[in-house]
Amino acid sequence: MTITVFGATGLVGKHVIDLALAKNYTIKAFGRNVESLIDEDIKSHHQLQAIKGFVFDEVEVYNAVKGSDAVISVLGGSFDGLDKTRSLGIKNIIHQMNNANVKRIIALGGMGILNDSQNKLIIDSPDYPEIYLAVGKEHLEAYNYLKTSNLNWTFVCAPDILNEDADGKYITSADYPPTPNKYKINAGNIALFILNELEKNEYINHRVGISNL
Repeated sequence: MTITVFGATGLVGKHVIDLALAKNYTIKAFGRNVESLIDEDIKSHHQLQAIKGFVFDEVEVYNAVKGSDAVISVLGGSFDGLDKTRSLGIKNIIHQMNNANVKRIIALGGMGILNDSQNKLIIDSPDYPEIYLAVGKEHLEAYNYLKTSNLNWTFVCAPDILNEDADGKYITSADYPPTPNKYKINAGNIALFILNELEKNEYINHRVGISNL
C-alpha cells in the first residue's frame, strides 16, 4: 500500500511513518521542512519518500497524492485559530485527491467535533473550554469539508495527545466519545488506529472518538 502523509513530521505523523514502514507500506511524507525533520534512522529507508512542499499549493499536493492508495492527514497548526493549515489544507487535499482519483482519507481533529449526549456537537456546548474554541473551529471546518466531499473519509477526534508510543490499549466509538473515556490518547495509539482503519474500513464516513484504556 502507498500512503501520502501530511503532517508527517509532527507528533502523530512520526508514529504513523514508523508503524507504516514496519507494515512494509510505501510512504510519501509531505511537508515544508520534511527532509530536515525526518529522523535520521529512517531517512534512507527505501520505502520512504520525503516530499518538500506547501499544503496550500495545488500542484505540489496533487503530485503528492497522485498514485497513492490512501491519504493520512495529521496536520497541525497554531492554537489560536489564525493558522488555517488544518481547514484550508484539508480543503486543498480533498480537491487534489478528486483530481487524482484517490478516494480514501483519514484525518485527525479534536474531540469537540464529536456528538454529546444531546446529539449536539461538544464544541457547541456553553461550557466548552474557551481555550480550545479557536482550534476547535478549525477542526470543525476541516470536518465539514470532509463531510460534504465524495471521499471515503474517517475523522479521528482526539482528546489530549500524549507523546507516547503505541501500546494497543485504546477504545474507539463512532461519532461519540468512547466509554470509558480518560480524555487522553497516546500519539502512537492514534497512529496504530489510523493504520488499522486503513485495512479494516470500519469507520467510513464517520467521526471516531478515541481514548486510552
